[in-house]
Amino acid sequence: MTRLKSLPEYIARLKTLGEIQEIDVEVDWNLEMGAIIRRCCELQAPAPLFNRIKGIEPGFRVLGAPAGLSRRNGLARVALSLGLPATTAVCDMIETLAAAHGKPPIPPRRIATSPCKEHKCLGADVNLARLPAPLIHEGDGGRYLNTWGTIIVRTPDGRWTNWSITRIMVTGRDTMAGGVIPRQHLGMIYAQWKALGRAMPFALAMGTEPVIPFVAGMPLDDNVNEADFIGGYLGEPVDVVDCETVDLQVPATSEIVLEGTLSATETVWEGPMGEYSGYLSPKGGMPSPVFQVSAMTFRDQPILPVVAAGEPVEENHTCWGLAVSAQILWELRQQHFPVASCFIPFQSAAHWLVVTVKRSASAGGRGEELVHELARILSLSRAGSFVPKVLLMDEDIDPANLDELLWAFATRNHPERGQFLFHDQKLLPLVAFLTDDERKAGRGARVIYNCLPSADCPPDRLPRRSSFRHLWPKEIQDKVTRNWKRYGFSEP
Repeated sequence: MTRLKSLPEYIARLKTLGEIQEIDVEVDWNLEMGAIIRRCCELQAPAPLFNRIKGIEPGFRVLGAPAGLSRRNGLARVALSLGLPATTAVCDMIETLAAAHGKPPIPPRRIATSPCKEHKCLGADVNLARLPAPLIHEGDGGRYLNTWGTIIVRTPDGRWTNWSITRIMVTGRDTMAGGVIPRQHLGMIYAQWKALGRAMPFALAMGTEPVIPFVAGMPLDDNVNEADFIGGYLGEPVDVVDCETVDLQVPATSEIVLEGTLSATETVWEGPMGEYSGYLSPKGGMPSPVFQVSAMTFRDQPILPVVAAGEPVEENHTCWGLAVSAQILWELRQQHFPVASCFIPFQSAAHWLVVTVKRSASAGGRGEELVHELARILSLSRAGSFVPKVLLMDEDIDPANLDELLWAFATRNHPERGQFLFHDQKLLPLVAFLTDDERKAGRGARVIYNCLPSADCPPDRLPRRSSFRHLWPKEIQDKVTRNWKRYGFSEP
């Protein structure tokens, strides 16, 4: 594992791959910057690094599409963020993340100071307008400062420190509002403080070392400290420094840090925002508790990462696609489900989950039995609440190969007997198709599509895939591959 320990170190590595496009012309934070980032996502272009932003003092910069796909290098940004070789396959990334559950957690290491303390603005000196927060989409409720940073909170008894990601919008010189969803860990911990009638201390770390957002976006179990999990994953601790005004610690590699409290009583309207589902609801948004900022610290020439959420593929899809898949894979194995792999296809906007099972387990028409067992496990899983549509398939299908996946779904799922509907399931309120009542309740239906062999098809009668890899002898495949250029073709 090659750990990239800061955002500048990550950017330097991306430059060697041609994955950074520095933009020296002045761009406007008002829609122009968001439009450039969005177009980079859709074209799978290099990540834009904005060096001059209209109305923002020189030195502040923005990195767009920090973990997007690349037409040239595929998932290189994601793999490098996870400390893996740039060419690592999707399912190998998921296996690596899932395997971190088996490693001893390593708590963070507190150090005295770090570059994120090079500039300090406290109390009345806080002015969020200095930061290059963009108005990303036309119709957004405001300028969203946080789209890829890590929000850090701790339970009142001090036993659990949670690192997570949530969208956060600037509402004033020293105030913000964001998504505090009751069923998510941030909302659960906030509820404990609110029950005591006390404001909740928070810290917001933006521009951390690249692995942190992937674990902050991973639906770990309650009471698991993400910082300890990251340490176990890396095999060494994450360095943290004390905040200036609240009793919390932030990653020492942060570019920009905000500190303060989340009000137990005061609310302000937050939203709408173009979201990971690929839609912006004009009447979206809701009253949200006020983040009161008491300190703002940053390093020289700080870089703010920005995600332009929307239609796939962007960071919500790469991050959740991997992190949620890894969590579910681990949970299924803990329950002795015969899982071979899990993957949330990026193009599904985190609305599909593909689970493949070992062929030995699917033989003999056990499909329906496996469907109900899978449904039971997902109904108890926090990670399962992210995915309302599940495809259950044999392990001969590569879930990360969209061509194979669509073909298998179209040809293996029976339209009448292959669909199993499960009502009143826990679902993330941001799932696109939920009704208002379902959204408020955080509950809805889940469907599992059974694409496994039917009971009337014994193993010796299973149809064979008529592809180059599956229907020709290995010696013929090798001969054809070896002679491909001899036949006059270019290398594939």
